[in-house]
Amino acid sequence: MPPLRTLLAVPVALALLALAPAASPAPAVPSADALLPLLVTRGGAPSAALLALDGTGLRYADAGPGIERADHFRAGSITKTFVATVVLQLVEEHRLSLSDTVEDHLPGLVRGAGNDGRALTLRSLLTHTSGLPDFTAKTRGTLPVTPLHAVRIALTRPPADRGRFSYSNTNYVLLGLIVEQITGRSYADETERRVLTPLGLTGTSFPGSRTSLPRPHGRSYAADGTDVTRLDPRVAGAAGELVTTLADLDRFYSALLGGELLPPRRLREMLDTRTAHGSYGMGLFPVTLPCGTTVWGHNGRIPGSYVRTAATVDGRRVLTFRVNTDTVTDPGLESAMLAAEFCPRTR
Repeated sequence: MPPLRTLLAVPVALALLALAPAASPAPAVPSADALLPLLVTRGGAPSAALLALDGTGLRYADAGPGIERADHFRAGSITKTFVATVVLQLVEEHRLSLSDTVEDHLPGLVRGAGNDGRALTLRSLLTHTSGLPDFTAKTRGTLPVTPLHAVRIALTRPPADRGRFSYSNTNYVLLGLIVEQITGRSYADETERRVLTPLGLTGTSFPGSRTSLPRPHGRSYAADGTDVTRLDPRVAGAAGELVTTLADLDRFYSALLGGELLPPRRLREMLDTRTAHGSYGMGLFPVTLPCGTTVWGHNGRIPGSYVRTAATVDGRRVLTFRVNTDTVTDPGLESAMLAAEFCPRTR
């Protein structure tokens, strides 16, 4: 789930960045590279890595053993940005409309416990304002399920308040089913055709039921230290199945925000957070840093992996960092990493 839109952990960030007293000359603020080891020493991750794209090119750093720049890893909910991009491309082609209801494309599927697909639009799915319960609350993100089973699990519970932001993986499972219904191809095949191939994202894939990671890859660990490198991706489906690399994520978000995948009006819709009251756009969410800069992106959490990508709104600067576990014990570290990368380097 995305963090709060505005990061208020200024005291934490200042402590981590070790700023001098006001009377002292202002030192340079450490880059995200310098803070990366804290994800291991303070955050409890076995290993961490980042790849940053800025005006000088790509910059890589890592900390801890057994992690490499070219590694493939599971990206969890970052999948949602890819799926939202494909849906908006279909909207631009007039094959879908954001005002279409779930019932229009999946008749009779969303009924039960007060949930009703006749009242839910594609816009509400994309922005997490449908009120649909999250199926992973019952599966705990570890039980492999088919998309239809995931929806049925969700429909055993009553909805949240429709129209209010409530993050639910069920929304994007339904979007994946709608993409398949409209195109005749799975959301994975359609995303490969529309996004992966045009951008040359050769390290990115949708593994389906394949439990192994492509080579090269390191090991992945649960919070209790259990090795979960082998994992059935059907625990997440269209809400979080993606396997990728640092370089591919930097390339994707740079291309998306730079206008290579969507025309300007669709990109503006993607970045419009009004439906979700500032919390979420469509497959992207904003974070306003302590210095006032706003970055856009997504995070992804799945057993054995946590990933965060953030970028400037023009896509010219991108930071992706990852750890090979699903829990970072100090949440202030993410705030500090983003501030170090995107805020001015001197105070």
